[in-house]
Amino acid sequence: MNERMITAADILRGKVLIVDDQRANVLLLERMLTGAGYTSISSTMDPSEVCELHLRHRYDLILLDVQMPSMDGFQVMENLKEIEAGSYLPVLVITAQPDHKLRALKAGAKDFVSKPFDIAEVLIRVHNMLEVRLLHQKTRQLYERVAAEQLTSERLLVRLLPAPLAERLKGRLEITADGVSGLIAESFAEVTVLFADLVEFTKFSEGVGAEVMVNVLQQLSTRSDGDLDPTRIVGDAYLGASSLPDPVADRTIGAANRALEVVAALDRFNEHSRYQLKVRIGMVTATDGANTRSGAIFVDL
Repeated sequence: MNERMITAADILRGKVLIVDDQRANVLLLERMLTGAGYTSISSTMDPSEVCELHLRHRYDLILLDVQMPSMDGFQVMENLKEIEAGSYLPVLVITAQPDHKLRALKAGAKDFVSKPFDIAEVLIRVHNMLEVRLLHQKTRQLYERVAAEQLTSERLLVRLLPAPLAERLKGRLEITADGVSGLIAESFAEVTVLFADLVEFTKFSEGVGAEVMVNVLQQLSTRSDGDLDPTRIVGDAYLGASSLPDPVADRTIGAANRALEVVAALDRFNEHSRYQLKVRIGMVTATDGANTRSGAIFVDL
């Protein structure tokens, strides 16, 4: 499913399993549902098969009779709970006994239909159960996607930071349903930042294709001589900050030396590659107290 709302067509495609030891009841329910447009209906008269079938097909709804001779519906629900642990138990109980209704709900069933069947009641309850089940699945998928995106953002943030800050941050970050917690707030009066960007990389990548482009970047970011720090390579760019988190007097000189290392590493790459790449170097020193920036250098090499 994508981000659109659940539609009537989605509900009619929901996977339904009918469990009843009476063949007449199974046939009647099948005819009710197919007549209403449901397209994925299965059935079994053996309750011991339910868990295996559900593991294989992951039904969106199980219509379950509770009064069966070999294994009653309550035992089936207990077994299903092991499969759907911590999740939504998609069971709609079928019963002719009024006292079974409350017991079934306590056992984990989400709703019930009474025998003898009322067609309108059965169809409404099946529709509502399937809608809730599909919405539950969609919500879970969206949460998992958001959690994955948060984790990716956290990893990217850590890769951009200087190694000492990154190590401190990794120890305190936690991905939760509410977002990323444990962020560190830091303030520095002055810092020098180095930028190194491959010149016309977009044009280069369009000419060589994705596989070659990724291979080139991997070679640049994983050179055995260690000139390029893989933790600070982001796409076609390199970002480094000098004098963080511990200020030093020669932060600008340190950043300049790092820039020369990047250039030297690229030269060595070009010696063994048919792709002759160029790099654009930038370096900025920013002072927070005076709200000024100085020492900006941008050079194509």
